[in-house]
Formats: sequence, C-alpha cells, structure tokens
Amino acid sequence: MITVMLYSRHNCHLCEVAKADLDSLQNELPHKLVVVDIDQDPELKETFGELIPVVTVGPYQLQAPFERKDLKVTLGAAQLGANQDYEVAQSYSQAGSKWTKADRFSYWIAKHYMAFLNTLVLLYFGLPFLAPVLMHVGATRPARIIYGLYGTTCHQLAFRSWFLFGEQNFYPRAAADIEGFATYEQVTGNHPEDMESARAYLGDEVIGFKVALCQRDLAIYGSILLFGLIFVATGRFIPRLPWFIWILLALVPIGLDGVGQLLSQPPFNLIPYRESTPFLRTFTGFLFGFSTAWFAYPMVEETMADTRRIMEAKLKWLRWSGEQG
Repeated sequence: MITVMLYSRHNCHLCEVAKADLDSLQNELPHKLVVVDIDQDPELKETFGELIPVVTVGPYQLQAPFERKDLKVTLGAAQLGANQDYEVAQSYSQAGSKWTKADRFSYWIAKHYMAFLNTLVLLYFGLPFLAPVLMHVGATRPARIIYGLYGTTCHQLAFRSWFLFGEQNFYPRAAADIEGFATYEQVTGNHPEDMESARAYLGDEVIGFKVALCQRDLAIYGSILLFGLIFVATGRFIPRLPWFIWILLALVPIGLDGVGQLLSQPPFNLIPYRESTPFLRTFTGFLFGFSTAWFAYPMVEETMADTRRIMEAKLKWLRWSGEQG
C-alpha cells in the first residue's frame, strides 16, 4: 500500500477539501494517509507555508491548487510504480539475489549523482583559472601542463580568452571594433590571422596571463554548474526543458554567433567578415550551457529516480524476507 503525505494546517479550507478528496479515493486507490500539521515544525512551515496543501506520494508532489482528478492521476501513477518496483524486487529475491556491492554502488550513484556531476563540472570549470595563477607566481611547469590538457578540447586563442593579472581582462582583435581596449595585435605584435601564435601565446606580467579555456567554453561550463546547483537546491523538481525551446535557446544563438563568425573568416569567407565580442561569446555560451543542462539533468533524474525506487523496493523485500525467515 502506498503512503500519502498531506501537508496541512488548521483553518485551511483547501487542506480540508484535499483530505476529503483523498478519503473518497480510498476504495478505488487504497492508501495510507498521513496528515502533517506544518505549524508544528518550523522547517516544514518555512518550506510549505505558501504552498499548502501539498501532497507527496513516492516521487510525486502536488502543490495547491489541485483537484480530485489530479490526486487520482498522481495516486494511480504512484501505485503503478510501487507495484512494478515490488515485482522487480520480488523477482530478484526469488532468484536468490542478495544486496550486492553492485547494488550498493548503483543505489549510491542514484542518490548522489548530482554531487558527483557538480564536482566534476566545478573542477573542469575551475582548473583553467589556476593556470594563470601559477604563471603569475612563477610555477610555469604545472601551468603549462594545465594549458596542454585543456588545449586538447579548446582552441585557446588569446584574442578570444580572458586574462588575469594584466592591464586588461581581454585583448580582442581589431576586427571586433571594441573601443577603449588595446587590441591583441597591438600588445603582441602578432598577425591577427596567425592562429598558431594566438594559440601559443600565454601572456606576460604586464599583459596578464591567459585563462586555459576560451570565453565561450568558460560560459558554457560555468552555466552548467550554475544550473546544477539550482537543480539540487530546488530538490531536483525542475521539469525538463522542451526540446524545441532547447533548440531555440541553445543552438540558434551560438550557431548565429559562433558558426557565423567561422564562415565569415578564412578559409571559408562565405559571408561578410565579422569578429564576435567577449560579451556575445559569453552570452551565447551561457545560453547553450544553461539550457542544455536544463534539458538533460531532469531526464537523468528520471532514470536515477527509477533506480532509487527499484533499489529501495529490493531492500524492503529482502529485509521483509529476512524477518519472515
């Protein structure tokens, strides 16, 4: 039997209606109803104070306003999921399965995968900033190792990168037409179309030292990290971004800016020449990273939620079997 939690409070008409609707569904969808008065718990009051009544059952949650039909659909889905999980867990147990190391690992990953992903993205996003710090303090060898590692995934062109510890935070090509900033050509003496020199240039004590990821890539991974933190802070309840909105937010802006820039320059020269700006690279990179994480992370959560339910059902069955034995 599924357990339904109703978060309520005194003198709440909608809470009374929700309880009456749940009681009326007992025969059709049997469940154990637990009514929780949020006024008795400061944390619950802070969490649900403006949302009540709130109904949670399994992985599902309803917040006011909702109707009896919404409760019926939610309870039906929870009951179906519970039955499926029970059948899966029972089949494991009947086959002589035990709680294995693989089960323990799968369950741990399903519970903590966002901490793992956020840590991974944080390291990938943060390490490029360590390279200019190391260069600034004279530790050039470990700095060059970082530049070399990130050079396998990023072009690292100096005129499309951020700089630390210098006179400016960036040095655009003259073609970007940004007033008030010394250009890459002026400070380095390199030809603007010499990509190898722009890639190899790391900076100096006056100009500053280049961050090991370009402006657009930093925006992409920084925004992925930002969404990941928001996703965790909201209890992983954010619904998936529709695919067509993802295309509109992620692919269209970065395509217009990045691909348009690429096609306008040698060796293509297919459209009038243009050079993007740090703002546009950062903005389009942010849109791409944030909306991609918004599209992907909720789908990952659906898979992980299924794994958690199955593993928890298996645990309950094995414990029950052990008690009966």
